[in-house]
Amino acid sequence: MANFRSTPLFGGALITDLPSSFADVSTIRQVPDNQEVYLDKDGFTSIIFDITERVGGPGSNDATDGQALTVHLEEIVDSDSDTLKVWSTTRTRFSKIPQHIPAYTLIATQIPVPVSESEAKSAAPDFTAIILNLIRLEQESTDVLITINVPHIKGEYTEDDVDLELGKQGKLIEDAVEFSAKIWETFKIKDWHLFNEV
Repeated sequence: MANFRSTPLFGGALITDLPSSFADVSTIRQVPDNQEVYLDKDGFTSIIFDITERVGGPGSNDATDGQALTVHLEEIVDSDSDTLKVWSTTRTRFSKIPQHIPAYTLIATQIPVPVSESEAKSAAPDFTAIILNLIRLEQESTDVLITINVPHIKGEYTEDDVDLELGKQGKLIEDAVEFSAKIWETFKIKDWHLFNEV
């Protein structure tokens, strides 16, 4: 079980618990103003908080919000959709966000398409698992995305432990689900004015 620490985001306007082994990427490279990126110091998993313009028309229902989730996922993976498989999409409850605000979680995998044979033999992942959390803030015209990217690189995971069709997630995805559950429990908006600034 991972150790977590309370982590302020966007100058403290948002706060959540993140694994203590994750480091703020902005200390080593530039990150867009609408993002906070954290990378596992002991692995390849990343957690990205993204404040984006709200996608879709007014109101909230499963169809509108489902379409928004699809649009955001396609923007994140930005590649051939044939290599992308969505395993589940569920409504999600963030404990410290007002209950009337809709939120969803999607789990998907993406297999990279090698451009050349040399690329196929490089350290490209076998696949990347994606846990995409979406919080729909209609009054603020904002979608908050919390994406956990879990690259599965040959030699860094036990291949026999992962078979999503059989419900076997393997340790890396199980850890990411635990991180996501902790975020659902602890993610809090402290300053709603943030959404007017980004």
